[in-house]
Amino acid sequence: MTRRLLATFMMLFLVIQLHAQFDSANVLGTIVDASGAVVAGAKVTLTNLETGIAANTMTNETGDYSFAAVRVGRYRVKAEKSGFAPAAVNDIGVDVSTRKRVDLQLRPAQASESVDVVATPALVETDSSQRGQIVSRTQAIELPLNGREYSQLVLLTTGVRQSAVGTGSISTNREGSFNINGLRSTFNNYLLDGLDNNAYGTSNQGFSNQVVQPSPDSVAEFQVVTNNESAEYGRGVGATINLAFASGANKIHVTLYEFLRNAAFNGTGFFKPPDGRKPQFNRNQFGATLGGPIVKGRAFYFVDYEGFRQARGIVTNSTIATGAERSGILPIDVFNPFTGTLFPAGTQLPLTAFAQKVLAGLPQTTNAGLSNNYVATQRFTNNTDKYDAKFDYQVNQTMSSFLRLSQRKANIVDLPAIPLPSGGAGNGNTRVLNQQLATGWTWTRTASQLLEARFGVSYTKGGKFPLALHTPDALTQFGIPGLPTSSQISGGLPTELISGFSDLGRQATNPQWQYPLVYNPKVNYSIFHGRHSIKTGYEYQWIGTTVQDVNPLYGRDSYAGGFSHFSNGLRTGTAAACTAPFTTATCAPVYNLADFIFGARSQFALSTFFIAHVRQQQHYAYVQDDWKINNQLTLNLGVRYEYATPYYEKDNRLSNFDPATRSLISASD
Repeated sequence: MTRRLLATFMMLFLVIQLHAQFDSANVLGTIVDASGAVVAGAKVTLTNLETGIAANTMTNETGDYSFAAVRVGRYRVKAEKSGFAPAAVNDIGVDVSTRKRVDLQLRPAQASESVDVVATPALVETDSSQRGQIVSRTQAIELPLNGREYSQLVLLTTGVRQSAVGTGSISTNREGSFNINGLRSTFNNYLLDGLDNNAYGTSNQGFSNQVVQPSPDSVAEFQVVTNNESAEYGRGVGATINLAFASGANKIHVTLYEFLRNAAFNGTGFFKPPDGRKPQFNRNQFGATLGGPIVKGRAFYFVDYEGFRQARGIVTNSTIATGAERSGILPIDVFNPFTGTLFPAGTQLPLTAFAQKVLAGLPQTTNAGLSNNYVATQRFTNNTDKYDAKFDYQVNQTMSSFLRLSQRKANIVDLPAIPLPSGGAGNGNTRVLNQQLATGWTWTRTASQLLEARFGVSYTKGGKFPLALHTPDALTQFGIPGLPTSSQISGGLPTELISGFSDLGRQATNPQWQYPLVYNPKVNYSIFHGRHSIKTGYEYQWIGTTVQDVNPLYGRDSYAGGFSHFSNGLRTGTAAACTAPFTTATCAPVYNLADFIFGARSQFALSTFFIAHVRQQQHYAYVQDDWKINNQLTLNLGVRYEYATPYYEKDNRLSNFDPATRSLISASD
């Protein structure tokens, strides 16, 4: 299958001259004279007003011209031919991944005459049927954004809503997660500088649907394409978010900023901590950008940095055992389910050594009562730094290239609602490292043909780790044998779930990590022939992910059976009385706590520690023909083919359960 696919791509490449827009655009138009007749052989010059770089082409026999792979920016379009006065349009805005039409009229020449036309924005894009939203650099910088996530501006597009998917952490939201046209957020496709920018970690510990998350000051422009996409777009059935990263220009430009949010500006809120003090919420977001020329008109740079520092306190309510309950004195009658001995209310129960150690490690309750009796301010901190550097180089009139390096490093700490040693639930320490390299090369082969090649590498190292990791293991602290002793897993109290009480011990899904590595080469070519603008291209993706995503790795005890309610631990035995003021609902948690005290689990779970090396390969190809039949009708015709291999493990370590033989069957060659 793969060989046939590659052979098909090679034939497409050899037979058809190819092209893709990536994060750039097309500028095209028709040159006519004063009578409306087309002007063939006119010279058209496209000049970038910020860099001074110019490109030239000639109109064909139908008077049409086209510039492919035009970067986002402001331009001047000038047309000239012997016998006619030059005509020009100044300050044309070119948007990402669009087809910008600029038609000009040449008039008979008078002595030293030229015609300048004032550009007026087109109300309708007449050369493309795809629909979406353009968000400019000015909008990205000036519109208020909580947390300075440029992706929030995707919500300006019709048919978009914020995804309800959370991160499991109050300290941060999942960035870039949107339901578009009613589809799941993972069905969207993020492109940055024309290359794949999607987060492939399914557990998404990077807390983002993107690998690189540019700050608003580093966005040149982006487009959200939601309907009637060109064949060059694919991978997802949702929207394509295509972002062009900012570049330097002939003038040096510097930006410095800081955004401050402080608890001093906040009210205390309805839920007050026990000490009555206002919960902390301090956020500092600061950074800088610097762009300019290395060699004017030829080589440019753009660098940026953004830091994020946040410390936040959230008032949380937990339900823990009271002082009497910790000593084994319960407010209702219970049975020892192992011996059948009845312990009337107020009688001290014999505690196992494990239960005694765990209950002794709990903090003191903050108020009377059996539920929500421990109120504390749970702290969350987030320290994130991200950097980018982009270099653009105009090799000569026909060749240009760029290189971009990006990195983001996040250190997020979620302290548990119930402290160690007996607490510790929650994400704990989350560590994220995002890195990306992107490079591109463009060659204008002739006035009507253009070749582009790009290559990207993305790497994410994201995972969460319990706060108790590397502390003394469960055997040393709590006398529990048989649990893993690996330094990647061991430490602290295993997960203890007593139904009706807040979770004790570590979070059952912790530790957990996924480290996706993506290689993304792509090549495209274009030809402008008569009234046809033909584009085609091939893209390959290799995705390798190191995954540790099984749980619980350190054990999970559940106490939800209510065994202490009955003399023999079963519903066939004599039931202990549940007397007023208790009800059946309020007695149930006490029975579960008694089960914990006696050591009567209802369930135990332990998974095998396993690190998988998952692989996948993806192939994409398309052909697109934008055919201008006449001045009133353009057909956008395209076909696209995609093939993605099933996920496979590098060392073929796969298995499945066979219900017929009640055994695991391992994969074989």
